[in-house]
Amino acid sequence: MTLGLTAEQQELSDAVGQFAARHAPVAATRDNLAALADGQLPQWWDTLVNNGFHAVHLPEQVGGQGGRLIDGACVLEAAGKALLPGPLLPTVAAGAVALLADPTSAAESLLRSLAAGTPAAIVTPDAGDFRAHLDGEGWVVSGASDLTAGICSAQVVLLAARGPDDEVVWLTIVPEKATATVESVDGTDIVTDVGRLRLTDHDTAERLTGIDPQRAECVVASLVASMTAGITQWCVEAVTAHLRIREQFGKVIGTFQALQHNAAMLLVNSELATAAAWDAVRALDESLDQHRIAAAGAAVLAISPAPDLVLDALTMFGAIGFTWEHDVHLYWRRAISLAASIGPANRWARRLGQLTCTQQRDMSVNLGNADAEFRSWVGQTLDAAAELTNDQPGRQGDYDDFRIGPQRTLIADAGLIAPHWPQPWGLDAGPLRQLIIDDEFAKRPDIVRPSLGIAEWILPSVLRAAPNDLQEKLIPPSQRGEIAWCQLFSEPGAGSDLAALSTRATKVDGGWKINGHKIWTSVAHRADFGALLARTDPEASKHRGIGYFILDMRSPGIEIQPIKTATGEAHFNEVFLTDVFIPDDMLLGDPVGGWNLAIATMAEERSAISGYVKFDRAAALRRVASEEGPDREDALRALGELDAYTNAIKALGVRETIRLLDGQPSGPASSIAKVAMNVLLRRTFAATLQLTGRMAMVSDSDPAIVEPYLHLPAELIGGGTREIQLNIIAQMILGLPRK
Repeated sequence: MTLGLTAEQQELSDAVGQFAARHAPVAATRDNLAALADGQLPQWWDTLVNNGFHAVHLPEQVGGQGGRLIDGACVLEAAGKALLPGPLLPTVAAGAVALLADPTSAAESLLRSLAAGTPAAIVTPDAGDFRAHLDGEGWVVSGASDLTAGICSAQVVLLAARGPDDEVVWLTIVPEKATATVESVDGTDIVTDVGRLRLTDHDTAERLTGIDPQRAECVVASLVASMTAGITQWCVEAVTAHLRIREQFGKVIGTFQALQHNAAMLLVNSELATAAAWDAVRALDESLDQHRIAAAGAAVLAISPAPDLVLDALTMFGAIGFTWEHDVHLYWRRAISLAASIGPANRWARRLGQLTCTQQRDMSVNLGNADAEFRSWVGQTLDAAAELTNDQPGRQGDYDDFRIGPQRTLIADAGLIAPHWPQPWGLDAGPLRQLIIDDEFAKRPDIVRPSLGIAEWILPSVLRAAPNDLQEKLIPPSQRGEIAWCQLFSEPGAGSDLAALSTRATKVDGGWKINGHKIWTSVAHRADFGALLARTDPEASKHRGIGYFILDMRSPGIEIQPIKTATGEAHFNEVFLTDVFIPDDMLLGDPVGGWNLAIATMAEERSAISGYVKFDRAAALRRVASEEGPDREDALRALGELDAYTNAIKALGVRETIRLLDGQPSGPASSIAKVAMNVLLRRTFAATLQLTGRMAMVSDSDPAIVEPYLHLPAELIGGGTREIQLNIIAQMILGLPRK
């Protein structure tokens, strides 16, 4: 998906893409590489200015389009995707930083100039060694910049210098004066000029006040991330198109599983990059620390990895991708240059780690006063619940969110455990009301929000297909925590290939007789009921002929044997079924239509697992990063990298929520988040083990290290392995051929 979530933003992105196709096709850009490197403006620059693309984020009163920073980011994203050459990025960035200034005549003059189409460059405090001092009414500045994109074509430069007492002074520089020298260099990005600016006693009266240097750096990083997000999106589309048509060994190479998985991971990384860039842009309206967290996350996850992501795409094109004639190297060069422009990635990661040692990214959605009457009712209900307690252990395990008692019963009876379910089991709550309920629970941390556990995955199928009397029998006690569930899907010979199951359901008088063997069944030893898949018609096709049954786990013929895992505990079970009778009224839906219900159940499971990002898995690493020691710098960097990834997954979820609030259909976020969570968990525990050293030699360390690590396989495999999820993404989302 693109940065823009609204129809208007998507139309803006499309308009930029159409402009690029008409005026700046890559073939035409190739013909003008020398002129672009020399700082000559593209021939279509005035046309772009007339369309207002460069100034969508500037106020109307200075000649802009009156949009917000996200609109400018959408333009840059589309420009990155289309490889639009020239100084668009530095011009947009200069305007965005100028908007941070106090409303003085100097700021207005610069903004009017930029809105009129004057190409610009920006030099942030860490990108030069300029010193400035007052001389009468104006400022005199000397020094040199580091390598700066767009400096050769710039007719105005927004520059940060060090003034008296080492304060940052923002100045508007016109580089045409004799006291200014621009040195062009052979840039890596060959469709945008690169050079250095040198000033010698250069005088200017145009100072902008009120610009926070750290906020300015965040704004620039977010806009660079927007462009790299567009680049990775181009890679996904170009690679997918190539894999669909290229043939080798008599087959379309898009059918090769290795390439499918590589393409799917490219999409996952592109979506995370887009989410991180979007989060950095939207954080402009938040506190400085929140903006710094979001911007650093975008630097670590959307900008710095971009060259390697383009390289991944290049290799999927094969040798042709390495030729000068193929466009991919132009995107590769631009990605390399953009990543270099923000400085070393490790610095951003350490900066993020320092911030997240003590605070986290706030991903809440501001709902204002929406549905105030409903919010008031939820608040009153939870306040009443807070006066009660849960005084009994739960059936599914000794966890606070499974405990049962008056408090849980009140919450369940109010429909607040699964508010999105239809009445009377829920509240028919749409995305807005679900968010309100989330907010109200969050305001009351003393109330442990009840969990349905495994029932959360199963009961939606009961809602879809069970008669009312069965729903009445199963749903209320499950919500109150009085019934525990298990899921009897996997078999020794049918793990991820679930449709290959061999457990048989034979029709008998009044019901079905079940014979088979299930495995990896969590909570089977505690469960009252289980969702069971069994083959009802062995002659039917593989995905037909399957029934979805509700099994009373106290039925005769059930033998449960615990499976001890590497943790030394038995969280899973084998379940042997011998002539187990299930009455007809415990079959959900069509006797041969259980596969569709199973798919729905697994979708619920994938969604739940991808939501596990709300749990902090880096607690041990966070402690190492918070304490003085020889490994602290390494821990800060590792923590920053992990929190950047974590926040991108969270941002992906927030974006999906906003889309749903806007009435748009759900997207592929669940499958993408499941794969991303798999990657995050592996990276988190690898970094923790590497940096905690001998603490991992004991099983009960404080903070816990080995114990949660030994539980990791359950999370990596549960809900479908990473490889199965990549198959789904490649075939169902990217549309790559199965055969």
